[in-house]
Amino acid sequence: MFSVEIYIVGFVIVLLTQLITIYRWRNPKCNGIILPPGSLGFPFIGECFELIFPAHSYDVHPFIKKRLQRYGPLFRTNIAGRNVVVSADHEFNNYILQQEEKLVVRSYLDLFEKLFKQSGELRPNGLALHKYMKTSALSRFGLECIKKSLLLQFDQLVRTTLHSWSTQDRVDLQHASVAMFGEFGTNQLCICDPETSKQLVDNYINGTNAIMSFPLNIPGTTYYKSLKDKEKVMKMLKEIVSERIASPQDENNYKDDLLSKLIKDIDTVDFVTPEYIIQILFSLMFATFQTIPVILVIAVKFISENPAVLRELIAEHEEIIAKRKNSDSSVTWEEYKSMTFTLQVVNEALRLGNTVPGFLRKAVKDIKVRGYTIPAGWAIMACHSVLHLDPNIYKDPLKFDPSRWKDAKPEFISKNLKPFGGGIKQCAGADFSRASLCIFLHVFVTKYRWTIVEGGEIIQNPIMHIKNGLHISLSEKRD
Repeated sequence: MFSVEIYIVGFVIVLLTQLITIYRWRNPKCNGIILPPGSLGFPFIGECFELIFPAHSYDVHPFIKKRLQRYGPLFRTNIAGRNVVVSADHEFNNYILQQEEKLVVRSYLDLFEKLFKQSGELRPNGLALHKYMKTSALSRFGLECIKKSLLLQFDQLVRTTLHSWSTQDRVDLQHASVAMFGEFGTNQLCICDPETSKQLVDNYINGTNAIMSFPLNIPGTTYYKSLKDKEKVMKMLKEIVSERIASPQDENNYKDDLLSKLIKDIDTVDFVTPEYIIQILFSLMFATFQTIPVILVIAVKFISENPAVLRELIAEHEEIIAKRKNSDSSVTWEEYKSMTFTLQVVNEALRLGNTVPGFLRKAVKDIKVRGYTIPAGWAIMACHSVLHLDPNIYKDPLKFDPSRWKDAKPEFISKNLKPFGGGIKQCAGADFSRASLCIFLHVFVTKYRWTIVEGGEIIQNPIMHIKNGLHISLSEKRD
């Protein structure tokens, strides 16, 4: 009898402890401040499962949409142990992106942190580190480089790649475009032999699968395997960097890529070390290998589903070719700038192709907004996906309609289209992303016919991608 009572008392104590833990978790100490409305979910995991559950749509993710309808444009949640305020307040989001290194700093959820967090990012000189990284990226992907060499290089790669695709019965555009941008990206970032380049891209794509999985780091989970693949990438990059540093940087050994510039800066910039170089290369690979290919696939999908858009696109590019002395010559800067409708198509693909639901920052001070306070240390997700799909800004927002950009003023575009972020930490590859998509579409629609064989379903969990790829059959046009 005595032992049964002990068990009952023990059970009650455990139950009360759990209830107290859950209560404290869902009702954090506020020190008199008013938090945005919402819920922190369950201890340690928060509301993570609902966020990573696949949403078969390119609309605002259901996790966000449901809470916006319930709480309004600002709500609190918890993702895998991290307290987050999600904001769909466009004015506040613009403000936050202008407050880098003042009120906020770059942040990562635990789902991303082990993949992308850079040492030094949150130190007082984080702004200097970012400025250096952005300047370095612009030295390879900025406007001057696009004009001088990238247009020609990418044009030639696209022509070679598309011809190769046309010799195959079918091609998974999602996988094949990653390989194409991967080849181009490695040649700009760190030139290496084709086999090493392919392994680097493959391991990188496998490694970043962790983004779409629950951060449970035990053997057998996707997250665990992805982190192991990331370790392989970091090891490969370390070997590439170490080998380059050890090689004499003379005319015979010099390679024209970003890595050569970074190595040269080791002696003149105090925070540039071999380890930091590896982190820079890894971060830049994400945009090159992952983000742009997804937008390309989304653009092809929507163009294929809208014959009128395809006809207008072909007409624009055939007019460009008709003005050339040599119809097979590569795209010039002047021709690229004349692709008015193509840029509208690209803008529309960027608007609908919200590869991530929002941009993350971390509050370094308490921030007051709409009568609430976001405590220092909490993350803020500025949801550009809500902006891009706002029916008050875009009529019929889920419709693929490039013509909506026809008369759009630059001020409207800069305010309401933010696929590359904003503020001082806007993506340095924005201009190259647009240019590369236009070059691809130029060759694609003028030289080839294609049909979609299967696939093309867009899903988010929470990263947007194409379920089972987009398989196409491609053939050259005959005069």
